Amino acid sequence: MQKVLNRPVFQYAYFVNDIDTACMNWIKLFGAGPFFRVPHHTVKVDPRGRFSYRGEADESDVSYAFAYCGPVQIQLIQQHDDKASIYTEMYGKGQEGFHHVGILSAEFERDRDDFIAQGLDLAVEMWAVADVVYFNAVKQIGCFVEIHGDNEDIREVFKRWKHAHDTWDGVTDPLR
Repeated sequence: MQKVLNRPVFQYAYFVNDIDTACMNWIKLFGAGPFFRVPHHTVKVDPRGRFSYRGEADESDVSYAFAYCGPVQIQLIQQHDDKASIYTEMYGKGQEGFHHVGILSAEFERDRDDFIAQGLDLAVEMWAVADVVYFNAVKQIGCFVEIHGDNEDIREVFKRWKHAHDTWDGVTDPLR
């Protein structure tokens, strides 16, 4: 029997039509927040020049918002154009919903290669503070899977967001 790997999910991500409204809904319903927004995000290409969606280097115009809801990180994503992306693969114009789970990997290449060997469909490779890949795992689990490289820089960002959540009064500056 093959050893079962421990790949805990740290993030749940949702594709939304209006990111600010979605943030406020998460705050009102669950006490998530504060949300840290990244408007019109652009990948900063790493020294290897790696960014691709299905082999193409053309990025779509997306905004992100991140917050914690208790121990779980929530990511909200809004796409501002009609370009093909991992989001439009799953949702048509005007649709929204759950998109992906994220895992942090201290053994990024091993986990990436293992998912490929298991037959998952590699959709995106990029660099954003660490190596990141997205697999279309809709057939396997009903959503995409993000593997995010685990390093000190990304852990520090997540630590700041978690601290902001743990010390937040639930009112002041909900969207940052």
